[in-house]
Amino acid sequence: MKNSEILYLYDAKFTNPNGDPDEENRPRMDYEREINLVSDLRLKRYIRDYMLQEGKDIFVTRVGDVPVTADQRIKKLKDSSEDWILENWPDVRMFGATMTVKKDARTYIGPIQFNWGYSLNKVELLEASITSHFAASESATQGTIGKDYRVKYSLIAFSGIISGKRAEKTRLKEEDVLFLDRAMKYAIPSLATRSKIGQYPRLYMRVEYNNDETVLGDFRDYIELVEKNPSIRDISECSIEIKRLLNLLKSNEDKISKIIYFIDENLELTFEGKKVSLEEELSNFKLDQVE
Repeated sequence: MKNSEILYLYDAKFTNPNGDPDEENRPRMDYEREINLVSDLRLKRYIRDYMLQEGKDIFVTRVGDVPVTADQRIKKLKDSSEDWILENWPDVRMFGATMTVKKDARTYIGPIQFNWGYSLNKVELLEASITSHFAASESATQGTIGKDYRVKYSLIAFSGIISGKRAEKTRLKEEDVLFLDRAMKYAIPSLATRSKIGQYPRLYMRVEYNNDETVLGDFRDYIELVEKNPSIRDISECSIEIKRLLNLLKSNEDKISKIIYFIDENLELTFEGKKVSLEEELSNFKLDQVE
């Protein structure tokens, strides 16, 4: 398995990308910079839920729709050998896990890891009161009133990495990586809930290298949001300047095996302010589009 690095963009409109339980489930924020935050665990949860939707068994899940501890999950197995676990649970192969097997603690460090995501734009929060028809108690005569917190618009960027060396230890399969590619395109829109509807993937790029040593760095540092409106509310009101990212990739072409990608037709990419096609700009590379 070779190293890969990932750039992933999706947007959220009038939704709650990642509620903070310590803040009344408000969207996670860096209030000093007015930036929306999304944890790596939230993104992994989407991918795990997509695994379940596609009929895969995984380690981090409920049993009989009831939450269980990691130890309880293991105890329900007839075979708790490492061979069985790594063969049957793709989320362990991908993201790792810590588990106790017969008083023996096992830790698998996942080869696929993401940094926390953050919005490229400054984000405004929307706070609204919501009323339920159901009463809080039998004696109450009115429905309950609560708060609903959402972002008005957030264009969220994630950075990720696949470690070839760690992949050997968890026995990560090529099919797992291909599943990840599809999950990054389909998981979020197909798993929408009331608080999560309104989120759409806009760009995914996985740069696969020729070896298990190359790391070029966080691709988010090489892109720039260009706002056509001082307070954007839609993907059509901004573009992504990718000159520095393209220069980085082209200057390291000899280290790159292929680039796996998808791009939403509504996302505008620019090079020195001029609209460009990602496929044309990367035509010298082997490109695989996620179907």
